[in-house]
Amino acid sequence: MAILEEPIKEVQELENFINGEWVKSESQEFKDVINPATQKVLAKVPMSTQQEVTAAIEAAQEAFPEWRRTAPLSRVRCLFRLKELLEENFEELSRVQTMEHGKTIDESRGETRRGIEMVEVATGIPSLMMGQNLEDIAEGIDEYLIYQPLGVFTHIAPYNFPFMVPLWYTPFALATGNTFVLKPSPRDPISQVKLAELIDEAGIPPGVYNVVHGHVDAAQLLMEHPYVKGVTFVGSTTVGREVYKKSAAAYKRSVVQMSAKNFLVVMPDADVPSTIAALLTSFFGNTGQRCLSGANLVVVGEDEGFYNELRNEFLEATSKIRVGYGLDEAIQMGPMQGLDGVERTKKYIDIGLEEGAKLVIDGRTPEIAGDYPADYFINPSVFEDVSPDMTIAKEEIFGPVANILRAKDLDEAITMINNSNYGNAASLFTRSGPAARDFQYRVDCGNIGINIGIVAPMAFFPFSGMKDSFYGILHGQGRDAIRFFTESKISIQRWF
Repeated sequence: MAILEEPIKEVQELENFINGEWVKSESQEFKDVINPATQKVLAKVPMSTQQEVTAAIEAAQEAFPEWRRTAPLSRVRCLFRLKELLEENFEELSRVQTMEHGKTIDESRGETRRGIEMVEVATGIPSLMMGQNLEDIAEGIDEYLIYQPLGVFTHIAPYNFPFMVPLWYTPFALATGNTFVLKPSPRDPISQVKLAELIDEAGIPPGVYNVVHGHVDAAQLLMEHPYVKGVTFVGSTTVGREVYKKSAAAYKRSVVQMSAKNFLVVMPDADVPSTIAALLTSFFGNTGQRCLSGANLVVVGEDEGFYNELRNEFLEATSKIRVGYGLDEAIQMGPMQGLDGVERTKKYIDIGLEEGAKLVIDGRTPEIAGDYPADYFINPSVFEDVSPDMTIAKEEIFGPVANILRAKDLDEAITMINNSNYGNAASLFTRSGPAARDFQYRVDCGNIGINIGIVAPMAFFPFSGMKDSFYGILHGQGRDAIRFFTESKISIQRWF
């Protein structure tokens, strides 16, 4: 049976990858990496010492001059080899993600594919990193714009996409000639250990790419160390504010991508079957643990017939979602990654009930396909009669909870979105071109979907965001990432 195909067979003690070698940590503090579906311990991850984090930074600093002098074509040949290795190990990488995070195998395969696409785009650096020039800016004088790497960069990784999110940054940093120190989430770091093994096999020189495990202390040192030129972060707005402040205080550039409260707006002319399919994936995919998850479903108009049709079909489809161990191909939603997520989701459901929302589907008592401990599981929940001023409509839950709101027209729906503190993503479902253009033009969100439930930009576009969903100037992915990892140098020349 496919569910028995678990690539992690025994408990591992994870090591740091520093200067091209796997190094056993001297730390006395280790945390368990747990399979949330089975509650089996998969690995012991060290909370690395200050000396170990410093060693990784110093290795990256020492490797930078030679890596910078390496021709872009030679750098990307390593990335071409990495892509081949990722394809060869595609299924194992995906199954590791399901085991350590809990998402379904189909979702893990999608995450692996998106990660590979980042590497693919970064292989275009010989063209993408080209500068500009102009002859005769004045008589006999030419001017050149050159993009150059800066040095050591770091990424402080989230737990919700343990394989993909670091790849929003790593391949672009390496391709442009920088070196890198990654700190995976201690909750599910095995994916990045596997990736580091493949990066090493791909021929990336020692010190160019390093992985150190740890928690707050390790992140703090990475943000403050003078050798580190820039910080990339994905996580909650609460933590992101501190990352942005500390990076700025240490005079470092940063990309800080954070929380969300995404609205999915449905017009009366929407195609209901395709809209329902998109809503299910958006609200309950990855068990609601992603910054692009749907949170508030806004039904536009006063047509009760349309509202009831959409509502009833959404509730019926939601009630049929199969919850269980994600390695089972028949499962549509896995467990939460941690017990804190289950507790947080239940807390918000209680708040919604206290504030007068109607809980039409209650997922707090999970129904699980298979004989697994129930602790990490929660089923989809749906609230009705939700108003924009309710806590559940304003704060990020980061769990499988959908809120249904009403708006008399598109103007009211857009006002709801723009009044939110967050501006990550918003979607409109409609057949109307003018309504779609109006929505795209006026909504204060970085990622806009038209008849799209999950507005995930492709690797060659930046992953945008506004308001409390993003701090910085340049985003991850695409040309924004290339600009973030390089500095503009101007050369003006006259020859006699």
